[in-house]
Amino acid sequence: MTFSSSLISWYEVNKRDLPFRGTKDPYLIWVSEVILQQTRMEQGVTYYLRFIEQFPDIRSLAAASEEEVLKTWQGMGYYSRARNLHASALEIRENFGGKFPATYLQIVKLKGIGDYSAASIASLAFGEPQAAIDGNVYRFITRYFGFRDEVGSASGKKRTREKANSLMDKNQPGIFNQAMIEFGALICTPQKPSCHNCIFNTSCYAFKHKLILKIPVKKKKVFIRKRYLNYLVMTFPERGKPRVILNKRSEEDIWKNLYDFPVIESMVRLSSSGLRKTDEWKRIFHGKKPSVINISEEFRHILSHQVILATFYHISLEEPPEGFDIRLPLDQMNSVPLPRLITRYIQKYFQG
Repeated sequence: MTFSSSLISWYEVNKRDLPFRGTKDPYLIWVSEVILQQTRMEQGVTYYLRFIEQFPDIRSLAAASEEEVLKTWQGMGYYSRARNLHASALEIRENFGGKFPATYLQIVKLKGIGDYSAASIASLAFGEPQAAIDGNVYRFITRYFGFRDEVGSASGKKRTREKANSLMDKNQPGIFNQAMIEFGALICTPQKPSCHNCIFNTSCYAFKHKLILKIPVKKKKVFIRKRYLNYLVMTFPERGKPRVILNKRSEEDIWKNLYDFPVIESMVRLSSSGLRKTDEWKRIFHGKKPSVINISEEFRHILSHQVILATFYHISLEEPPEGFDIRLPLDQMNSVPLPRLITRYIQKYFQG
């Protein structure tokens, strides 16, 4: 049997039963690929079902506001993915009459769709022979053939894609791609691969040379930035109901177009007295007498190249300070899209 036929035979017996598997609907394939790029499969399936229940097709996604999309996406993180999904749905509606483009070269031009997702959609939905190279496939191929290019390098991507395309069953490109991904996810795993159960172990370079944990060659470690966020949870009475001030993040930074609380960012961890001495605190509360009724524990929130260390100061005011226009009833904080860090705080200190 050829490499491709052996792999596909293994896949037909061992593939997982997933709700987006077997469909040829490019929209459903697209949504599943975007969600699963940075999400564990167990969580990803739940998020996928939630998302397509709210937006079952391109038309419904394009008709929604960005805020509605971000609210549905809440909890998944990497919110640029949701914004790109929405932007591409609008482009498909405007430039393709609401019909998903049918070729790799058209698909890859859509906002937020890279080589991997475009190849996956093109092969699964339209039968175009394009190898889809995700982390699972890259690991499987580099181990099997003994490639030593660094993860993420242009040479590594090119060599791996060329090899996958040469191995592909051109009559079943979608099935081949799914089988490659599944094999990497279930057998050729990062830390404890099932080499003794692998149907390719007699011909695998890394297994024969005891290099399984040294291939793929890892990138050099990147600098992880620490950010100290001191959140001001300012509440005040209005028309007999407690209200809270929120902030919509519009700058080119984390959580763009999501909501959080007004924040004072510092270079180091600040004490309560240290925070009160900052220029930002003095500017916000000039002429006011804020009463700090609670200081939270420090919340640690890890992003790809950042660690957020956040402390929340619940501040009671007689009236809101100037310069803050977004004021919601306290019990409606969850009605807008929020970063996971903010929902963790709300759940612990307002709904606990």
